[in-house]
Amino acid sequence: MQNYCKTIGALAAASALVAGNASAEVEYELHTGYTSEYLWRGLILGQDLVEVGADVAGEWNNIGLSAGAWYGSFQNGGVSFDELDVYGEASYDLGFLTAAVGYIFYHFPNQGGAVVDDAQELYFSVARDLGFANASLTYFWDIEEDNQGYSELALDRSFELNQCLDLTVASSVGYLVEGGDFTSWTTKVGLDWAFVENAKLSPFVALSVALGESANSWWASTENELVAGSMLSVSF
Repeated sequence: MQNYCKTIGALAAASALVAGNASAEVEYELHTGYTSEYLWRGLILGQDLVEVGADVAGEWNNIGLSAGAWYGSFQNGGVSFDELDVYGEASYDLGFLTAAVGYIFYHFPNQGGAVVDDAQELYFSVARDLGFANASLTYFWDIEEDNQGYSELALDRSFELNQCLDLTVASSVGYLVEGGDFTSWTTKVGLDWAFVENAKLSPFVALSVALGESANSWWASTENELVAGSMLSVSF
């Protein structure tokens, strides 16, 4: 369950919608990377995460559209696990903020020989540029089961160090609306090195501080976690 920083349905469907507007510019990105541990919303799901993904984004009739797919492979207890996420989002700029609605489908083709049910989430978010940082608030609704109304408040800011190097700092806090309990506070610091045109290498480190105390949630026994990794992305 890759955390939503990846954006989001089917690539072909989104491309067809955007192509209907002759003035719209469609952007594509391919990315791959490695992370020491699979950190998802403050939970460690495994070690040695290797991931690949593809995203597309554009605009149609002033509606922002994005879609993508993500595939991850990782280890847990010496056993290999795989996950495929497919996602899509539509957003609209209201002037004072941007509102969005999205969908994420989680598929688990290999779970160490065990059968794990697929999952689906709808999410609703609002975002605004505060000047000193970009802020967003997102509510995730599990369609089939109960994620206790998982919500996330996030801040991020990028600093230009030189023409080809940016420093990005992002921080988020998770909260269970139904349980009235915070889950974790995660801060990620990364460098985006544009070593050639349309391609960048992004090493990063992330610290997750456990906040969950509810015995009825996934976060009841979490601990503080420090992970590191790197991502290579190409846009066109």
